Amino acid sequence: MNNLDQSIDRKNTLSLKWDGMKPGFGDDELLAMWVADMDFRPPEKVIEVMRERVEHGIFGYTLIGDSTIEAITDWVRKQHNWEIKPEWLLFSPGVVPSIGMAIQAFTEVGDKVLLQSPVYTPFFNMIESNMREVVNSPLKIVNGRYEIDFVDFEEKLKSGVKLFLLCSPHNPGGRVWTKEELVKIVELCQKYEVVIASDEIHADIVHAPHQHIPLASIDQAYDDTVITFMAPSKTFNLAGLQASFMVIPNPEMRKKMTAIQKLQGFSQMNTFGVIAMEAAYRYGEDWLKDGISYIKENIDLVQKEIAEHLPELEVMAPEGTYLIWIDCRKTGLNDQEIRERLLKKGKLAVNFGQSYGDGGEGFIRLNVACPRSIVEEGLERLKVSFKN
Repeated sequence: MNNLDQSIDRKNTLSLKWDGMKPGFGDDELLAMWVADMDFRPPEKVIEVMRERVEHGIFGYTLIGDSTIEAITDWVRKQHNWEIKPEWLLFSPGVVPSIGMAIQAFTEVGDKVLLQSPVYTPFFNMIESNMREVVNSPLKIVNGRYEIDFVDFEEKLKSGVKLFLLCSPHNPGGRVWTKEELVKIVELCQKYEVVIASDEIHADIVHAPHQHIPLASIDQAYDDTVITFMAPSKTFNLAGLQASFMVIPNPEMRKKMTAIQKLQGFSQMNTFGVIAMEAAYRYGEDWLKDGISYIKENIDLVQKEIAEHLPELEVMAPEGTYLIWIDCRKTGLNDQEIRERLLKKGKLAVNFGQSYGDGGEGFIRLNVACPRSIVEEGLERLKVSFKN
């Protein structure tokens, strides 16, 4: 049984989240609630199979076997009601590398790639580092949550966009897109012959009554338009094991992605990534249910405390993910002042909104996939930060 309340010291383990604060913020004595990994141990069965593999003692090049593929397809069928064929799968060290591959496979240098800000920072980075043009259709806040401005979205598609990067569920805003929204996205992209790369890394962490719908699962007619990226990394806290997969039903699109992988010299995944992915998908369902319930309690606590003690802040309640997007604009502070307050006064490391593009200014992102004691301490530091 996993004890999610257990505080595990992650310092001095080369943890980006805990040991990367000095280079990231100039201070290693902060409380880390930024990088989107969990402070929970993964399912014990995952640790057990990795321990057995360590005891074997040889870590040569590792195949991705039928049992791993079966574990993935079973999981996606059970969790998301999506029947995927084994031949649709390609593998990658992570979703961000997969996004880079998609940009290289389906666009040329100088082409336009569409995103919707505020959004996960590497979307911008991968477009720009591959010498493509970022085209942005900003999300709009309606009744306290993000919605798509479909008029603007279509206008941007008309401008010659070749690829659209969808974040589903949305990071940082936590939106779980509805079927109606997803259908409209695909219809418009098909109208303008735009390929959709759908980042669904947070697909498994969704809070009732919301339900994640894999975009490509809606209709077989989407097979020629949509490629999907998924991974066990966010779901089971396995990010450091570098294992993800792509679902690409269209054989020609799959061939283009495979060609990019060959150019990069990719052939196998990390030994421990392969076995951990299989074990997590086979044995991790109960752990995940407990984790989602625990995370939801953390979210509820943050909402309650901020409403009571920091009414000038507004929480965008996440429908999915373990990330909370907090609007600090009513404090009257600018981004630099918000940053200084949190880092200097509160000693709290969060992600700052301006790095998520237009519309992120004045926001912070708080990671609550951690023991309750850290959330409670983080809330106290948040209060200190915004006290006059």
